[in-house]
Amino acid sequence: MRRTVLGHLVGVGLALAAGTATAQGVPGAAQGAPAPAGQGTSVPTPAGQGASVPVPGTQGGQSATPQAQEAATQDATRSTQQQAQVSEGAPAQAAEPLTLARLVERARRSDARVEEAEAELRRLQALQRQAHWAWFPKFETVVGFGGPTPEAYNDGLGGPPTTEASREGDLNFGTLGVTFRAEVNALLPIYTFGKLTALEKAGDQGPIIGAALRERARDEAGFQAAQAFYGYQLARSGLAQIEDVGKRLEDAGKRINEMLEEESQQVSKIDTYKVNFFRQVVAARLAEARQGQAVALAAIRMLAGAKPDERLEIADVELPLEEEFTPPTLEKALTLADQHRPELTALQAGIAAREQEVLIRERSYYPDLGIIGFARYAYTTNATPQRSPFADDPYNDRSVGIGIAARGTFDIPIKNAQLDQARAELDKLKAQQRLLQAAIHLEVAKVHGELVSALERARAYSEGEKNTRRWATAAYAAFDLGTGDTRELMDAFTALAQASAERAKGWFDVRVGIEALNRVTGTPPSGP
Repeated sequence: MRRTVLGHLVGVGLALAAGTATAQGVPGAAQGAPAPAGQGTSVPTPAGQGASVPVPGTQGGQSATPQAQEAATQDATRSTQQQAQVSEGAPAQAAEPLTLARLVERARRSDARVEEAEAELRRLQALQRQAHWAWFPKFETVVGFGGPTPEAYNDGLGGPPTTEASREGDLNFGTLGVTFRAEVNALLPIYTFGKLTALEKAGDQGPIIGAALRERARDEAGFQAAQAFYGYQLARSGLAQIEDVGKRLEDAGKRINEMLEEESQQVSKIDTYKVNFFRQVVAARLAEARQGQAVALAAIRMLAGAKPDERLEIADVELPLEEEFTPPTLEKALTLADQHRPELTALQAGIAAREQEVLIRERSYYPDLGIIGFARYAYTTNATPQRSPFADDPYNDRSVGIGIAARGTFDIPIKNAQLDQARAELDKLKAQQRLLQAAIHLEVAKVHGELVSALERARAYSEGEKNTRRWATAAYAAFDLGTGDTRELMDAFTALAQASAERAKGWFDVRVGIEALNRVTGTPPSGP
């Protein structure tokens, strides 16, 4: 029993160490915040801006296939239609907008990975109880009933048989009967040289490991929910920007047609072709942005655990930060990660369990002292019960006993090998702890650097977008007055579209970078 419980506990610690060390050893490229293998999933979001939101069925840092994007778009459209039908059938209360905080809370509660981690936690809690009850004696019980048995009669004092059929060596079995037997043995350990105490301490590490695994799953679900939420906001912002540029191009096209009808020498038919080309480019970008919004909405529904007929209204949030933001220093971020990363907590608990296993192996050379007890009962229908204490009676027996016993084995070579193996596993786990801590530090440094860089880019793009907007306004006014040409107008509109997209993408990276830094330092994602 001790080996079984301990094996489960330290096995979880080893699996965690190997998995996290491998997954976190080389941080991924998706938003500067890698996810453990099989959990980080992202696909491009709208308007070709390179942002990513988590979608099931894709690998971390890779784009979803066109088929997957099309399916997500169709699912989102079908869900919207179902919601409309429900609303038409019966008036319903207006759904409260789904903010980032509410989405993260739902994802941390209902994500399938979190449910899996909670089930693992319950299993480890059961192993803990099993370890604490390892002292409970096993009542080894044997009950049997059989026959036929030959006749066996004597004077009850161990004397010779009193009937001819009771004698052996012939085929005269006499009156046949049946026999019933029951036997119970138990050993209650009272002193095990610390083995039981060590097993209990090892079992106590199980819930710690399980809780850390659950917290890691919650952090992953919350972070991906933040990615999806801001991906949706990026798509919404992109749609507004593209529609604004499209409106400006439409006005410019109308003005060119008017000038052509007036036979103005300022424009020609080529200018019409230029405007029409850019209008088609805008239409293509608009289709991409709508598809990206549909994919982001599908990801939000999946992460929020929304039912097929549940109506979701996403709260509108502007991507630029309303208040001045200063990232924590790298030293502070590293300190937070060392204190709060659940992987480190789980691995430390796994090491503690391994240390107790080494102690158990060291004490396995000593026997277990305990109280032993037994009770036996046998009855045969055609045999005389013996009343003499010196008579052996295999047919009828009523005995009970209790005493002190020592239990142990002398397989010294096997014990030596098991002890060496336990010590090697402990050293291996400690090495993995150092590797994991180094990988986490590298991950924190990478995410922190990307957040600082994204913040600088976002601020620069914000200033650039202001200037390009003034440029576009001035160029359009000049063109409308007849003092500007078409090339200047198209250059201004192109620069405005690019600057607006880069500004939105920059602030998207900042928002996601903040959540990524929270994740890699062990702080749950949060939002407005």
